[in-house]
Amino acid sequence: MTFADRITRSPRPFDPDRGRDTLDHVPWASGPVAELLQGTGGCSPYLQGLMAKEGAWLETALDDPEAALRTELDGLDWQDGALASTLRQAKRRTALLTGLADLAGVWPLEQVTGALSDLADRACTAALTAAVAQEVKRGKLPGVDAEALEDAGGMVVLAMGKMGAHELNYSSDVDLICLFDETRFDPDTFFEVRQGFVRATRKMCALLGDQTGDGYVFRTDLRLRPDPAVTPVCLAMEAAERYYESLGRTWERAAYIKARPCAGDIAAGDRFLETLTPFVWRKHLDFAAIEDAHAMRLRIREHKGLGGPITLPGHNVKLGRGGIREIEFFTQTRQIIAGGRDPGLRLRGTVPAMRALIDRGWVPEDTGETLIRHYRAHREVEHRVQMIQDAQTHDLPGSDEGFDRLAALMGCEVDALKTDLRDRLEEVHSLTEDFFAPSCGDADAPELPKSEEITARWPRYAALRSGRAVEIFKRLKPEILRRLGQTAKPEEALVAFDGFLEGLPAGVQLFSPFEANPQLIDLLVDIVGTSPDLAKYLSRNAGVFDAVIGGDFFAPWPGVAALTEELSTLLEREEDYERQLDATRRWGKEWYFRIGVHLLRGLMDGAEAGAAYADLAQATLAGLLPVVKAEFAAKHGPAPGRGAVVLGMGSLGAGRLTARSDLDVIVIYDPDGVESSEGRKPLTARVYYARLTQALITAMTAPMAEGRLYEMDMRLRPSGNQGPVATSWDAFRTYQREAAWTWEHLALTRARVVAGPEDLACDVSDFRTDLLSAPRDRDAVLRDVAQMRTRIAAAKGGGGAWDPKVGPGRMQDIELVAQAGALIAPSAPSRTEDGLAAAADTGWLTEAEAAQLAETHALCAAVQTALRLMRDGPMTPEDMGAGGRALLQRLTATDSIATLEDRLVRMTREAARIIDAALPDPEEAP
Repeated sequence: MTFADRITRSPRPFDPDRGRDTLDHVPWASGPVAELLQGTGGCSPYLQGLMAKEGAWLETALDDPEAALRTELDGLDWQDGALASTLRQAKRRTALLTGLADLAGVWPLEQVTGALSDLADRACTAALTAAVAQEVKRGKLPGVDAEALEDAGGMVVLAMGKMGAHELNYSSDVDLICLFDETRFDPDTFFEVRQGFVRATRKMCALLGDQTGDGYVFRTDLRLRPDPAVTPVCLAMEAAERYYESLGRTWERAAYIKARPCAGDIAAGDRFLETLTPFVWRKHLDFAAIEDAHAMRLRIREHKGLGGPITLPGHNVKLGRGGIREIEFFTQTRQIIAGGRDPGLRLRGTVPAMRALIDRGWVPEDTGETLIRHYRAHREVEHRVQMIQDAQTHDLPGSDEGFDRLAALMGCEVDALKTDLRDRLEEVHSLTEDFFAPSCGDADAPELPKSEEITARWPRYAALRSGRAVEIFKRLKPEILRRLGQTAKPEEALVAFDGFLEGLPAGVQLFSPFEANPQLIDLLVDIVGTSPDLAKYLSRNAGVFDAVIGGDFFAPWPGVAALTEELSTLLEREEDYERQLDATRRWGKEWYFRIGVHLLRGLMDGAEAGAAYADLAQATLAGLLPVVKAEFAAKHGPAPGRGAVVLGMGSLGAGRLTARSDLDVIVIYDPDGVESSEGRKPLTARVYYARLTQALITAMTAPMAEGRLYEMDMRLRPSGNQGPVATSWDAFRTYQREAAWTWEHLALTRARVVAGPEDLACDVSDFRTDLLSAPRDRDAVLRDVAQMRTRIAAAKGGGGAWDPKVGPGRMQDIELVAQAGALIAPSAPSRTEDGLAAAADTGWLTEAEAAQLAETHALCAAVQTALRLMRDGPMTPEDMGAGGRALLQRLTATDSIATLEDRLVRMTREAARIIDAALPDPEEAP
């Protein structure tokens, strides 16, 4: 039977696993091939067009198609004067030969996608080298000469997505990230070099993607680079590293699973990917990635309008329900969860990765093999859809005629094709949705399972694999379930406990203390029934129970000095910088957990917990700053001059934070006349401290294996976001004396130094006191405060009934009055209650009014402390459950939620009345 007969005259069953033949076994000739393309009823105008242009070449290529393709790729020479045409010819020939082999079923999926991906690699290499050579010839790349073109002068192209995994389809665009190794160049030429590589990147993309009379090679997409809306198309590797360290998101981690250098300086690309290993692959099991991936799926569905049920006409076989992306997300998410601990899971290809997950027990074999079959089948359908018109589409036909054409290319009957497609899409959706949906409450997900369904899976958890663990837990289980059943929302509490149990690597060490210390069950139930955040932390860090039973967990709060000393001692034992950052995160989370438990158990009231959270933040900054400085100095030399201090602002400066607070800080440095550092890579003082500050921010905020420490807010520095991240001592003083607005002095009333060298800290503190204690025009200050209050109200609104922070007479409003009192008083206190007392001392407020505002602020702060311990975002008592409501009543000393609500409304109204009366009309002229 001829080649054409095999495909067009005898419809064959849809078999995604075919492709075991080789082209040598098929008696091809130009006649039967032409007959094939005509016999399908013109189903692929794209391939017919390629035949018309490359039919003569095809006659010779059929004898040895693999060799013919190698010859085409070897012919891609960057010095070719007609490179654009040569690239497009290679694309036509590769697409034609690959398409025919695909239609004939003699090449499996991997060989088809591999041939297209190999072409993309070689095309990128030729186009990049030619583009860089043009810049070198024009003298626009200082430090790069003709001998460096072999590795593109230090520039590398990373293939992402399907190209990175050697999984390109016929009409894929190619996702690329372009970087250059800035260490190869003189720092003084950095901007010129970057501009040269940016131009080279654009020329490379034009060579590949521009539509000419010969067509195009590959459309290029550069939007996977860091922050593409504001960054150049080619980035320095150091800049990219800093981005991923500080701002990288879960989807970017997933994207880098498939990343590989494909053109340019391959060695530099490999080194860059090695530096991203801690970002992509976390040390511990990362189950939070499930929720992130599912949220991403939902956003894609919503953005693309693909959230409806599966209906075949027009269904997107890539992004729609049950499509290719579902299988890719399923695979990549499980890789992210476990790949940090098992390097064997760090594979780029979807099918090899799924097989590795099956082999290691992360995916049941029947589920994994089913998804592999459906993935291969979906990819073949995708290829046929694109083969029709060379269109970058993944939508199934919208008409009967379109399905007839697709069925002809698939070699099967239309009804059989539709039945097969629907069955596969439905099964993929069912298998993947069951994995993602329970973690994030998707509106389309089933309701929470019954308790029997949850407890039935417990024996499969790692914590219950040993006989001893099963024996102990069997005795504990009835009491745990009884106490969970007593919470306000038993099923919700049970789900949280299930997550805790699933996260345990082993059970004996935990369950044995439970038997010996039954109060731990009470504590666990208390946490699960009151604070979802603490329960989530506990499920991933069960080892903190060691501290609970260690003897000093319930001891009085040690204070900031003892905390700083403890952290410093801990960090001295860790030599590696990354381990120091992770150790800081573990240490901080354990103390954070301790504060939360003390608050839940009544060992701290709201004010004490707020002070403890502030102590913990200050100790973290004070302990970590020397480590960051030492790491930075290893490359750039010791800090020039007297060093830098961290000035805590806002709630940190006032000494009261919540479980959710970010940190408002200003970094002030004193070069003391020293112009630059002395090190392997010296920097001017200004640049040195700016980068040191950025390194500190990264150390605090980077989402590492142990999570992140705090969010940092630098907007209170002089000039706000427009100015440098670090401010010199001289500039800070000059600005505060001569240019600062009243609101900036108001902010400074809550400032205090929280980290840095003592001598500079004393100077900053003394300057703050002198500045704020200077005589002021009280009426002018109060007019400015009134106007600022009006602007805040316009920007943030009136807040909700249970928002203790925003709105008239609430925390933010009262704190503004306290800052005004501190500014017009001679003593410049930083705490809210002291600022209110100062306002009374000056005669601006009466003592009764100051006391009323202080009492109202304390009530609102207690509510804020309780709400932020439970979770972020707006909350009402109905959201809390019995445990949360009990905590709220205890911290506010009220006997019921109704009493608390009445008291909150009454006191904030009175506070608002006092403030309205104390401040002038903001519209009044001075």
